[in-house]
Amino acid sequence: MAAIIEPVLREQLIERRQRLETAISGADEPVRLAGLLQEVDAALARFNPDTYGLCEVCHDPVERERLIADPLVSVCLGCLTPAQQRALEQDLELAARIQSTLLPPRNFASGGWRASYHYEGAGVVSGDYCDLVSAEDGSLYFMLGDVSGKGVAASMLMAQLHAMFRMLVSVGLPLNQLVERASRVFCESTLPAHYATLVCGRADCSGELEICNAGHLPPLLVRGGDVSVIEATGLPLGVFCNERFTTDHVRLSQGDALLLYTDGLSESQNFSGEEYGRDRLFKLVGERPALAPAELVAACLKDLSAFRAGMPGTDDLTILALRRAD
Repeated sequence: MAAIIEPVLREQLIERRQRLETAISGADEPVRLAGLLQEVDAALARFNPDTYGLCEVCHDPVERERLIADPLVSVCLGCLTPAQQRALEQDLELAARIQSTLLPPRNFASGGWRASYHYEGAGVVSGDYCDLVSAEDGSLYFMLGDVSGKGVAASMLMAQLHAMFRMLVSVGLPLNQLVERASRVFCESTLPAHYATLVCGRADCSGELEICNAGHLPPLLVRGGDVSVIEATGLPLGVFCNERFTTDHVRLSQGDALLLYTDGLSESQNFSGEEYGRDRLFKLVGERPALAPAELVAACLKDLSAFRAGMPGTDDLTILALRRAD
């Protein structure tokens, strides 16, 4: 386990132990809580001989993301009993269903804008973040991001981002302050190794588009047959608690579009080890400037499938297209 993670997990376990002791002292039936306390003590004991994070059965490292999600884990996936495997599968299925409910409608229309997206996890759950929110003033907020890591731990952080931005959008903060607040909360409530790249934007009825790119891949701006990019102007969310963010302003005419994506698209590889890359995406989008959002997303997926030629994807994949309606 990375040295930056161990002290944080140990601190969490100590805090958990203190809470359990307090709860046990005031409980009418402390037996169940006493069992949890024994599990915490056993996990703390593994830090002393530097065995924390190693499987008790095979002594290989336990999956890092599982330890982050639950510091009490002591057995790797390969050594789970059949009953434990079934329980884990049920938990993953439940997590996937919960995550699917957090996603917006697949085809979205608000304030003179139309949007569509594709969201696909590399596993049962995804660490990508995608959301569309209609504000009370008629404007449309759109967010697309990528949380560090994969699996259940990343999906939990995705859910945290979803809740934070939904709440902050309702407050009506300026866009840069909205992102700054979210970054500070994310930094203060996650492990030091966790961060999230993010594009957050606000589109109003006049065609004015304000975008904050926090360390994410540059969105493609499509105007007729011309394609340009909106580069990142800040670090990813959660890197520094007091990070400041700036925004870019562009005006879109009727029929202009914006395409956002995660590295599950641009870094996807074929059997030769070649990456899909931004140049290929540039060409694809530039040749199809008049496509509706759903059609543009479908064209990207079709071209990606042709490029892979059967090579499976290894990363979460999200594509979001936003177009000013005619």
